[in-house]
Amino acid sequence: MKTAINKTLFVLMLIATFIGKGQTTKVDHVNLQKTDTPLTFLFVHGAWGGGWEYAKMDSILTKKGHNVFHPTLTGLGERVHLANKEINLTTHITDIVNVIKFENLESIILVGHSYGGMVISGVAENIPERIDQLIYLDAFVPNDGESVESINGEEVWNVMIVPKINDGFVLYPFGPTKATPPTDVPQPLKTFTEALTIKNPLVKKIPTSFILMKEDEKATFEEWGAKKALLNGWKIYEMEGGHYAMRDQPEKLVEKLELILRDR
Repeated sequence: MKTAINKTLFVLMLIATFIGKGQTTKVDHVNLQKTDTPLTFLFVHGAWGGGWEYAKMDSILTKKGHNVFHPTLTGLGERVHLANKEINLTTHITDIVNVIKFENLESIILVGHSYGGMVISGVAENIPERIDQLIYLDAFVPNDGESVESINGEEVWNVMIVPKINDGFVLYPFGPTKATPPTDVPQPLKTFTEALTIKNPLVKKIPTSFILMKEDEKATFEEWGAKKALLNGWKIYEMEGGHYAMRDQPEKLVEKLELILRDR
């Protein structure tokens, strides 16, 4: 009788052990899903702006487990106290190259908005081996020897920019700015007039995409960016809304970035 009871207890203990192992396996599987290798996003803001534009996106992506960097270019945003009229496109390219080097970043998803397209193009020329994906967000797409001024064309430049030039800076041209920070600030003129050299063949190996913002069927950066992106063979993604998607609809912009990365 005792022998039968002991055998029964032994069998029950084995069953309990197997059930426990099964439960542990499921928990481990869930944990592995949560600890997938995080992505590294580096956002480069546009003219007159600053890293402050990406605060909400930083929060969203960080909660998803990713690493997010959104530095402010010299003379803009919280670095406005460093503003001077000698700052040029090379200065801003160096800003981002140094963030990448000093933070020791690898496999970067480098996103450039508007004027930031000029900057990320220059960064890719310098350190293509550090970049896993380039994404131009309603941005300028420069060819070799082009500047923001030349891409705009004489008509647009003379109408939109020239009247806003004041002592080596370009004032924000799209209406009044906020009286208190965070807000748009004057942009050094030389960042718009310096031409960019694009010659590194390794850049063409980086997967590259373009997000075109369309509002009421109008797309400002279709000529300056999307059509040139198409000629380069990049994937084009359309998104409904104004030029400042990171400010106006950060959640939807994150969804669009996730779609782009799934399509790779």
